[in-house]
Amino acid sequence: MIARIAGTLDAIEQDRAYVDLEHGLVYEVLLPAFAATRLAASTGQRVTLHTFQFIEATSQGSTMFPRLAGFLSATDRRFFQLFVTCKGIGHRRALRAMVLDTNTIASAIADRDAKMLQTMPEVGKKLAEGIVLNLRDKVDGFVSSAAYPNDASGGDGAVSSSGGTLAREALEVLLQLGENRTQAVQWIDRALSGDTPPADVQQLVAEVYRLRAGD
Repeated sequence: MIARIAGTLDAIEQDRAYVDLEHGLVYEVLLPAFAATRLAASTGQRVTLHTFQFIEATSQGSTMFPRLAGFLSATDRRFFQLFVTCKGIGHRRALRAMVLDTNTIASAIADRDAKMLQTMPEVGKKLAEGIVLNLRDKVDGFVSSAAYPNDASGGDGAVSSSGGTLAREALEVLLQLGENRTQAVQWIDRALSGDTPPADVQQLVAEVYRLRAGD
């Protein structure tokens, strides 16, 4: 298993990098879309990629090809390995879909923001909902605290009006109140799955605490 390669970035194509390890050896490394964009200006420079090997079959399934995918960090690689556990997301499809960085995708999953996920290539409504359903309780470690700044509301505890879904805004309030992210996400999911889901943030937060008191 090749876990990491370091060398000179010889060239970048749309979805892959060519890394020159010297002595005549150049590796073709497939990249998630956001990583290809970030590396575009690094041609000729030394780079290090955290790699993951997989086997790709032809459409007929008669021929198998070894592939090497590369990531900017070990965290990105771990997220990719989790992402491809979702039904309907193969390795190549995942690489093409990942036009957003790991933190952004993980935040959208944690927030049940299927609409955000649908902005990614090859991710339709059904697949986005499946990603949320399968990964919503598994991405907490990939979400940077910077995605939810403590001063987003000016420090008075009010909900930020800078966008985001109802679930995201309610989650921001709960985090500001000191709640655990994973538990808050679970309560929000329960509150929104009821027969009469809350219509605004205040109602959603109130319903969360009602559910919590009944646990």
